[in-house]
Amino acid sequence: MEQYADEFHVPIMDRAGMEFMLGLLYLIQPNTILEIGSAIGYSSIRMAKAFPNLKIVTMERNAERIIKAKHYIGESGYSDRIRLLEGDALQLVDQLPEDLKFDVIFIDAAKGQYKRFFELYEPFLAEKGVIISDNVLFKGLVAENADLVDDRRKRALIKKIQNYNEWLMNHPGYDSTIIPIGDGVAISKKKGEQ
Repeated sequence: MEQYADEFHVPIMDRAGMEFMLGLLYLIQPNTILEIGSAIGYSSIRMAKAFPNLKIVTMERNAERIIKAKHYIGESGYSDRIRLLEGDALQLVDQLPEDLKFDVIFIDAAKGQYKRFFELYEPFLAEKGVIISDNVLFKGLVAENADLVDDRRKRALIKKIQNYNEWLMNHPGYDSTIIPIGDGVAISKKKGEQ
């Protein structure tokens, strides 16, 4: 899967980020995870392999990646614990039962939509749950002055990620920290919870 992702430029978590997240999940010991952004199913499969009782709902909108995700999930033997929802995560919220709660929500999709994903799915977070956002340092570019970036689309994306990070760090309901590993991982926990 890593080779396929590298060859076809599919954005999956890099090894350092993935290992860090698995270590974090060992501390959390989740029973349920919502993953926004499946790509080819890499993260879901790695998480399912590490936690034999874990159930994952994952979302993907790219038709080509959905086909590969179904293939890899089917081959992995974890299809009974990984449920793939097809479509844009901004429109799939109605497919989740209102009373469904996740121990972890993992955001790893369109970086410019992170705030919307957070706000849309946060009501599905279990009482002591954690929201993990990947790629929040965007190759270190969020530390730079976005106005100095020549590429207009990249500049706009950098600004959106910077705004998300600032919003996250100042969120009145969450304590968040950004770990500079992989492409940057933000961990957000509801305030007042241990």
